[in-house]
Amino acid sequence: MLSPTRRLRLLAVPLTAGALTALGPGASAAAPDVDVTATVETAPVAHSGDAADDPAIWVDKAAPANSAVIATDKKGALNVYALNGSLIQSIAGDYGNNVDVRDDIVISADDEANDGDGAMHIYRISASTRRLTLLKTVNTEVTAHGICMYKSPATGKIYAYPNSTSGRLEQWEIAVSGSTVTATSVRLFDAGTAVEGCYADETTGKLYLGEEDVGVWVYGAEPTAGTVRTKLDATGSAGHITADVEGITAAGTHLFVSSQGSNDYTVYDRGTGAYQGRFSVVNGTAADDCEDTDGIDATASALGTAFPKGLFVCQDGSNGAPGTSGNQNFKFVPLERITASF
Repeated sequence: MLSPTRRLRLLAVPLTAGALTALGPGASAAAPDVDVTATVETAPVAHSGDAADDPAIWVDKAAPANSAVIATDKKGALNVYALNGSLIQSIAGDYGNNVDVRDDIVISADDEANDGDGAMHIYRISASTRRLTLLKTVNTEVTAHGICMYKSPATGKIYAYPNSTSGRLEQWEIAVSGSTVTATSVRLFDAGTAVEGCYADETTGKLYLGEEDVGVWVYGAEPTAGTVRTKLDATGSAGHITADVEGITAAGTHLFVSSQGSNDYTVYDRGTGAYQGRFSVVNGTAADDCEDTDGIDATASALGTAFPKGLFVCQDGSNGAPGTSGNQNFKFVPLERITASF
């Protein structure tokens, strides 16, 4: 167990020039390894065991302190939390494993829907109530397990990328007019072995996809991008991630990946992809640590006095004291506690 004291440690692993090249652009033999603590944790999910999985931050642009975190309880609920961690809404019957949001459209990937063939549940979130309304369920070609969303800066169109433990990823164009949803499949390809975590970045046009036992791949996010890819980082001795690769997100100038097997998160330059170091969320006075993390999300938007420089959210696979112990939940970390060291 890492010390709860927030500190900066330098990795002292000697690397050859060839090894540094293999680890990616900008790799360093002395990269920050930081401990941070959460200031808020959510109410535990209703179901026991491995139930909580993936969060998505909805930013209320008109009233940032009114923003919310939407998160999955994959044993049968989709939950909405206030920034103080309290439960606003729980939608029973959604077995979504992953969830994402763009504008006011929220999509969960439910691999138990459609008789186990998978589906996307498409919701709208209300700014006034912070509650979700189901608009449509769309059956997917892949057995939707992971999901991320993207709003094209070129066209303004919204896309969703359900993906599967079979290694397949599908891209859907999602158009919403009032309560009417039109969903069109525009790309389908095989990424290899089991995938789940993904992040589509409007600032760079990149689609990051985590192949759980292999590493993180970088594709183009637009539907015409094809299947050309490069590797951001690898698992095991070839890289910085300890399998499984799980959640992927970005905020400000940084990209974050959940390195599940080492109970921490790797950090990269959002523009160049250079590895910058890693951090752990450890026990603090308000909440316990994040362990065995599946999904993560982050934003650099100011979210009121509690999170004035942004927010990082991690799923905790083992929810203990301090704080509300019991079933799994999610921890909220002020983003500046992380970015101050990178």
